[in-house]
Amino acid sequence: MSTIISASIDLAKIDKKSIYEKDGKKYLSLQISVNDETKYGNNVSIAIGQTKEQREAKADKTYLGNGKVVWTDGKITLAEKQEQPTQQKHEVKDDLPF
Repeated sequence: MSTIISASIDLAKIDKKSIYEKDGKKYLSLQISVNDETKYGNNVSIAIGQTKEQREAKADKTYLGNGKVVWTDGKITLAEKQEQPTQQKHEVKDDLPF
């Protein structure tokens, strides 16, 4: 199962406040929509992802670009949420000879 999307974005539209850091790396949350209808030869839109507060306030989206589905096998499925592995606590044994 796969789909290939060709798209481009306008980097000048990225507000630096939207870039966040996690584990020493920089990220930008994107929202990518595949639409049923085609407009100007495109059926994909890309916007900066919104926080829960922005969505609740119905803030305008910042659209970065668009694209189109160029290949699909016709089977698109929802991604399943994977369980986060739980960290096991390790017992520290003080049986060192020094």
